[in-house]
Amino acid sequence: MTVLTHAALAEMVHATEPRLGRTRLVAVDGPAGSGKTTLVSALLRHLPDAAVVHMDDVYRGWDTDFDEVHERLREQVVVPLSHQRPGRYQRYDWYADELRDWVDLPVPGTLLLEGVGSGSTGLDDVRSLLVWIEVPEPERLRRGLERDGEAVLPLWQAWMRHEAAEHSRQDTRARADLRLLGDGPSGEPTILPGPPRP
Repeated sequence: MTVLTHAALAEMVHATEPRLGRTRLVAVDGPAGSGKTTLVSALLRHLPDAAVVHMDDVYRGWDTDFDEVHERLREQVVVPLSHQRPGRYQRYDWYADELRDWVDLPVPGTLLLEGVGSGSTGLDDVRSLLVWIEVPEPERLRRGLERDGEAVLPLWQAWMRHEAAEHSRQDTRARADLRLLGDGPSGEPTILPGPPRP
């Protein structure tokens, strides 16, 4: 399989046309524990004009309603940026179990939307690139428990079913412009074989 360097992926991003006002919206989707946050963090070093919205910040808990999240994102982020105005979204507090502080989002050259559900069909009209990243399920679970602790195992297992249903409903993997395997030996992903999105 072909290794895709973070610099090369950043070049791919820059080659896309802005479709959200003057902003390129890039979604990085895939199952929990696949390396989405790690990939986006690495990309930021090559995209100085980029901002990030983590889906973890806009979910409403482990059993979040993805449709409600997408509606809120469109209202608070997509509509303002489409008019080249700053966005402003409300962050979810996982401990208090409620939406709390507001986060200002200046108009970026690139907006990296990272997390499960970022590849929603509801954003197809404004998205420039949809990246899918995955690793085998045992490795995803190992990473999740290493990060969050064994006590969250039931929550993680429930979330894995929840996200799988959402990805199936959205057909996210098949719709992706680029599909990656997030366990390359150098820390950079490899391109999964298969036909590109039509």
